[in-house]
Amino acid sequence: MTDPSQPPIEEADVADVADVAAALPADAAAVLVDVREDFEWRKGHAEGARHIPLRQLPDHLDELPRNAPLYLICATGNRSANAARYLKQAGFERPINVRGGTVAWQRAGLPIAR
Repeated sequence: MTDPSQPPIEEADVADVADVAAALPADAAAVLVDVREDFEWRKGHAEGARHIPLRQLPDHLDELPRNAPLYLICATGNRSANAARYLKQAGFERPINVRGGTVAWQRAGLPIAR
């Protein structure tokens, strides 16, 4: 049960992989951040993504743009949803969870780097 004296947790926006792939080249300020662990990143990641594991995200806030789109991606979308909510609460204006994560990115045939 939620505590009514506490403000509700604001959900972040969500975008499909095709929309993210199209938006990234169109907006030079946008950043794609992969929040998976190192071993997952090494197996393959969305081309152009920046790697910041979820547990390290609080240590890298000053390296991320506060006003530009921040696309968060993980394996399937759960950790990136948590990252997006965290960034929203930390005052970032446009954190966006990538629906389906890297699995959806690969299934869509989008570029993968190793």
